Amino acid sequence: MPLTRFGVSLEKEILQELDHYVIENKLPNRSRAIRHMIEKNLVEKKWLCNHIVAGAIVMLYNHHKGDVTRKSNDIQHAYYDVILSSQHFHLNHDNCLEIIAVKGTANRLTELSDKLIGLKGVIHGKLVMSRAE
Repeated sequence: MPLTRFGVSLEKEILQELDHYVIENKLPNRSRAIRHMIEKNLVEKKWLCNHIVAGAIVMLYNHHKGDVTRKSNDIQHAYYDVILSSQHFHLNHDNCLEIIAVKGTANRLTELSDKLIGLKGVIHGKLVMSRAE
């Protein structure tokens, strides 16, 4: 892919916000920040357009509450067509971390993650998606 360089004019306030974004996200320079924002925008558009995306659902839960393990497995079996793999870690006697790799339409992955993260006993959960095409 050829590298194309171009100049961009920005108002002082926007340039200051861009510099702040570089620092907040620990990016090496403004170009990388702009690239990061464009890529993020493209991914979010794919989510809205319901394109095929890939990602991970990360959940931290207390396996003693609300029969969360069985309910999570039941939900995952209903979405077998979009689940690539799952990893389960025992953090301590009560808490588990589960990472579920997924690929499918953005709406279906969001639907799956909402069901899983909404289970009683889930302490924290997040879906991260990126374009797969």
